[in-house]
Amino acid sequence: MKNTVFYIFYNKIFWVTISAWMIAQCIKVFLGIIREKKFNFKWFVGTGGMPSSHAAGVSALATSVGFTTGFDSLIFAVTLIFALITMFDAQGVRRASGMQAEVLNKILDDIYFNRGIKEERVKELLGHTPIQVLIGACIGFGIAVTFYSQ
Repeated sequence: MKNTVFYIFYNKIFWVTISAWMIAQCIKVFLGIIREKKFNFKWFVGTGGMPSSHAAGVSALATSVGFTTGFDSLIFAVTLIFALITMFDAQGVRRASGMQAEVLNKILDDIYFNRGIKEERVKELLGHTPIQVLIGACIGFGIAVTFYSQ
């Protein structure tokens, strides 16, 4: 078992997936700079926003596995289901949590301004809209197709 841990760095599927995630995050930061007219490092590591880097990563993963092992393979089916669950969660459960956080923050603001109680705000931008997930998935798919068509 000679340095098998380092073989991950020679894995094309790994690099396609990481590349899709990073490209989506960079697009998110670029769009944030245009929208806010300033740079915020938190956009690199934060959740939510356009496009969904989660969707980009898992769609690139599933597509890469399909190209590598065949679209009729068991592992492709597993990664496709994983991708669909991740994308559903990104625009469903996590988005609902973000909406709840927004309401909680309004309640905290009301308490603070009326009673002087100071509480830490809850993070509101947790999930994605369906279009953010769709665009992220298209980015991931496109990156995987580009990597594998060479």
